[in-house]
Amino acid sequence: MRIKSKRISLLTLTIILTCLSFISAQNNEIMKYKNPTISSSERAKDLLARMSLEDKIYQMMSVLDGTPDRFNPDFVNNPVEMKRVFGKGVHSVQPFFEGLKASVESRNKIQKYLIEETKWGIPAIFVDEGQHGLMKPEATAFPMAIGLACSWNPELFEQVYAVTAHEMRSRGAQWALSPVIDVCRDPRWGRVEETYGEDPYLNGIYAIAAVKGFQGTVNGSVAPNHVAATLKHFCGHGQPEGGLNQAPSNYSERTLREFQFLPFQMAVEQAKPLAVMPSYNEIDGRPSHANSWLLKDVLRNEWGFDGLVVSDWNAIDQLDTKHFIAKDKKEAAMLAFNAGVQFELPNRDYYKNMEALVNEGKVKLEEVDAAVFELLKLKFELGLFDNPYIDVDKAIAVTKEPGSKQLALKAAQESIVLLKNENNLLPIKKGQYKKIAVVGPCANDLFMGGYSGEPYEKVSLLQGIRNKVGNSSEVLFAQGCRITEGLTISQFNWRNEDIVFTPREVNLKLIDEAVKVAMQADIIILAVGETEFICREAWSKAHRGDNMTLDLIGEQQELVEAMVATGKPVVVYLTHGRPLSINYIHQNVPAIVDGWYMGQETGTAAADVLFGDVNPSGKLTITVPKSVGQLPLFYNHKPSARYVDYVSMDVQPLYPFGFGLSYTTFAYNKLRLSAEKIKNGEPVQVSVDVTNTGKMKGDEIVQLYIRDKVSSVTRPVKELKDFRRITLEAGETKTVQFTIDPSKLAFWDINMNFVVEPGDFEVMVGKSSVDLLTKTFVVE
Repeated sequence: MRIKSKRISLLTLTIILTCLSFISAQNNEIMKYKNPTISSSERAKDLLARMSLEDKIYQMMSVLDGTPDRFNPDFVNNPVEMKRVFGKGVHSVQPFFEGLKASVESRNKIQKYLIEETKWGIPAIFVDEGQHGLMKPEATAFPMAIGLACSWNPELFEQVYAVTAHEMRSRGAQWALSPVIDVCRDPRWGRVEETYGEDPYLNGIYAIAAVKGFQGTVNGSVAPNHVAATLKHFCGHGQPEGGLNQAPSNYSERTLREFQFLPFQMAVEQAKPLAVMPSYNEIDGRPSHANSWLLKDVLRNEWGFDGLVVSDWNAIDQLDTKHFIAKDKKEAAMLAFNAGVQFELPNRDYYKNMEALVNEGKVKLEEVDAAVFELLKLKFELGLFDNPYIDVDKAIAVTKEPGSKQLALKAAQESIVLLKNENNLLPIKKGQYKKIAVVGPCANDLFMGGYSGEPYEKVSLLQGIRNKVGNSSEVLFAQGCRITEGLTISQFNWRNEDIVFTPREVNLKLIDEAVKVAMQADIIILAVGETEFICREAWSKAHRGDNMTLDLIGEQQELVEAMVATGKPVVVYLTHGRPLSINYIHQNVPAIVDGWYMGQETGTAAADVLFGDVNPSGKLTITVPKSVGQLPLFYNHKPSARYVDYVSMDVQPLYPFGFGLSYTTFAYNKLRLSAEKIKNGEPVQVSVDVTNTGKMKGDEIVQLYIRDKVSSVTRPVKELKDFRRITLEAGETKTVQFTIDPSKLAFWDINMNFVVEPGDFEVMVGKSSVDLLTKTFVVE
């Protein structure tokens, strides 16, 4: 009996081992998606096949860390809370506002929970903002986008966004909700500062460079230490009705295609961003988040976009709460998804209805599968399944890399625009003035604009000047006035709901004190402009940021007049996010330096320019009007615009697009074409000689514009089609060459075909949109 029993036991053990071996083999096949040696597409396909509809839908929704205490240590160490929020998986986790170490630790714990405690172990993508550097404490802060654009340097753009990507990735973020490439044609809009200006072609060049910087490639993949980029906001966001954020954008299809679409099309076709975000606004009665013509017909079918379409924050909500084209959340979710919005940010309020919509046949399961497949593939390609965790020490080291600080300084130096320099008041020589008064609300407080973090170090204008002059001059300081009351940390200034203007009686006292200080000095450097409170994204009735005036806010104008009245030489330094109508300053102050928001190295860069260690070379990428009454005002207008002056004012801008001075001078000569007649479809070569006629080395931005003189539909008086940034030694001449290929002559004709029509074309080359040499050629 014992022998028989032992034989049965051995047989049983053999059967069990065989079964276990079979199960193990099955499991190895089942867990194919965890095999890092196969392609991301195969892994995503395998994982998708295992997921339930509910599993898939949770991958279409995100979670927001909108306050400093949301994902704090108490939360991430609480299994009940972690299960409640992450138990069924998540598409992405939106930005953290904790410090570097705390946010890294929280991200690691969230990722660990998702990988080890959820059904399929699908990690989250962590999302961050990066308009001009990572929007986090202790990150490098570069010039705000509108300022950086004034560099006219795409290579610099690529470098800036590569550093931003590196800092993001080191802290565990893999996806940037940047860049903003809206064509901005209304400076009242508070988000002007986030854009690259008014020209579609220039925006497109910058968009390509930004995507390449973020992703590290132009083939739709993400290189090591880089992140996925998101083009936003598609489309027409930059010229809202009344200059009010999220208001309707009243465009025809022709205007959309000629102006608003171009930077998106250029970036999609030439840089292959991994994501696109629709805009809040409506076009012709249809909000962008419910516009299938925009998101499917144009974006995907015409341009071949094959990435992800993600909602703007709470934009799907607006379909039933603001636009009123949906009766409830469920219908809003259906409209958005069927229009092409695949993923909801930053919460789960609307797409939680997706399961019911699929079951009711109102949303196609195959479209859900396609969206989730692309997301899973991206998560595999980003290495989240195989290397999900972050090294805190590495993140700290990356943040403090010396090269990032130097790049921030270079970016600020190249972006500063010299608007006026009467009698060569600038540059100031060290020791030239015994006492220098630095005055103004933007002198000692460093404002950096919206979507800014708090850098680990920063230099105000006052500090930069003191560092520059050392003991060669005495630097006096007076605040002069304040603009708004509140925290000085940019991130919280920008996010704070309330705008509190400084009481007039306080400012009048400060002006009196400033006059006393200024009277002691030999020269006054006066810093005025804006703060993050009054030029920012207006996302609610409380959180305002748009403005009906472009004049200086508060008592700043009185401060300027008081400084001029001292009789001392005055240099105005502007800090701001939108164009300002500084008519009095232009007429009465001999030197004006436009710094926009220059980032953490503001003071050092400004002092370098003011004292001549750097020759200013920036040029405006947006027209500066004399009055809001001139709006809309952009350089590439139609011939019938600006045909006659107003009764009370002319129609010309205060400063035109492309304008910017230097401490040296440049002469343009010998504009020539390779041919005066070409066949349709042929290119034409353009050459011009540029000479530095001054005594100082300098950079010049050579701009090329084109006009179609007679066409089947009206065309702009000029359009930027190319540019070069060149460096010239004193007395040096360089020949700058351009190629005008047929695409730069084409437009949407009377039948909405994109064609080159035969006829005369003007080529204009020069130092701004109004200072140009001209030649004509004929397309036969």
